[in-house]
Amino acid sequence: MAGRPLVVIHPDRPALNNARYDYQIALLRLVLKKSGSVYEMRPSKLNMEQGRMLQQLEEGQDIDVAWSMTSRDRERRLRPIRLSIDKGLIGYRIFLVKQENVSKFAQVSTLVQLRAFDAGQGLHWPDTQIMKANGLNVYGASSHENLFKMLESGRFDYFPRSIKEVWDEVKAHPDMELVIEPSILLRYPAAEYFFVNKKNKVLADTLEKGLRIAIKDGSFDKLFTQYYGEYIRMAGIKNRKLIRLKNPLLPKQTQLYRHITEPALDSAMEPKK
Repeated sequence: MAGRPLVVIHPDRPALNNARYDYQIALLRLVLKKSGSVYEMRPSKLNMEQGRMLQQLEEGQDIDVAWSMTSRDRERRLRPIRLSIDKGLIGYRIFLVKQENVSKFAQVSTLVQLRAFDAGQGLHWPDTQIMKANGLNVYGASSHENLFKMLESGRFDYFPRSIKEVWDEVKAHPDMELVIEPSILLRYPAAEYFFVNKKNKVLADTLEKGLRIAIKDGSFDKLFTQYYGEYIRMAGIKNRKLIRLKNPLLPKQTQLYRHITEPALDSAMEPKK
């Protein structure tokens, strides 16, 4: 039927007070608009953890698009749009800790020293495998929300979060005595992509077209800065102790930052060695 809209069902906000997906949803809307396609965009009726979200996408159920850190396994199961939607920010990690434990990290400046502590991560997150591959101790949980409760109860010492996520997560848990550790930056090469089902070439092509246009005309950079510019400045990356990790899950095709043209923020995202 001529003019029939391209229906795009996407993951919804995790909760009313949780803004974790707001940027990705706004970017998806921008990209679809830039593509010139007639589209209908709406959230999934199901609230899903990341593992289930990607499984449903692989099976062609409930959602048409998701966003996630890329890995060889995810690119095998799904169709990636290989343009990083976050400037690699997902690989810049600072720690959520209990207020009483901040002093424990003050003397930590190397990977060897960090191995004395226990981290918490999601069972299905690539980050868990990345950290374990670098010799770090990691406790996994199937529920994102349970990780905050486990940290508060002392099941592990720190919860590495992307600097684009951590500020909103602190706000979303005002009753927990959790704070942002002020001195350490964990960094590994990574990229967050839009993913679609392997068979959905039409949507993949539409998203790639719209994203390339948004990158070229500057609207991508504008939206990125709107959502994350202040968080990058608040993180004080250049003043943190940098601990680099290797990412053995990174596909060879991954192009890190090459399409990014925001020199002010790119500079702010390069910590001192």
